[in-house]
Amino acid sequence: MRKALLFSIEGKRSMSKRLAFVYLLLSVLFFCCSTGQEKPEIRWVTMEDIVSSLENQQPMRVGFDVDDTTLFSSPGYYYGQQKYSPGSNNYLEMEEFWNEMNNGLDEFSLPKECARRLIEFHKNRGDAIYFITARWKTETETVTELLAKIFNLDDINDVIFTNLKSKAILANNIQIFYGDSDGDIRAAIEAGIRGVRIMRAGNSTHRPYPEYGSLGEEVLVGSGF
Repeated sequence: MRKALLFSIEGKRSMSKRLAFVYLLLSVLFFCCSTGQEKPEIRWVTMEDIVSSLENQQPMRVGFDVDDTTLFSSPGYYYGQQKYSPGSNNYLEMEEFWNEMNNGLDEFSLPKECARRLIEFHKNRGDAIYFITARWKTETETVTELLAKIFNLDDINDVIFTNLKSKAILANNIQIFYGDSDGDIRAAIEAGIRGVRIMRAGNSTHRPYPEYGSLGEEVLVGSGF
């Protein structure tokens, strides 16, 4: 009788363990499947798609972010970190760094090819081009002059330095904004305009990388360079 009772107890314990394992396995599978379903499908667009979407439309105002959108400016940021705060991002809170970045370090920045193509396209359309960056505003800056030279822009609008990009977009009646960060895309959404995501270069110092398409925005194919 005692043996039968022990076997019965052990059997129930074994069954409970099996049920617990099955429940855990089903929970993991459900989580994985539901998580996968929640990810939005990326709305990839090509340069040709953008050109086609603006066909027969009147000239408009378009905006570009600077870092990782228009310029691959990681060399300047890497230099600044090594000089002012090795191993940390404290340099981004230092006026000394921003004075250097806005007044010369962009000589080591590379223009992104996707930006060349986009700016040339919008310039040929007769669109007004604005550059909006979240960099700190400094008393002097050479970024405007550099962008004018690189992209062959006459009568260039001064670069707008602000953390409130949505307000700058609205204040200048911009209708399309190109940017690499979630902040850029959110600014476009807040302003009620079209936002197009530009991909970051694989060796950008700006980490972590955003999840492309996570905000339902269009993502330009091949815009990492």
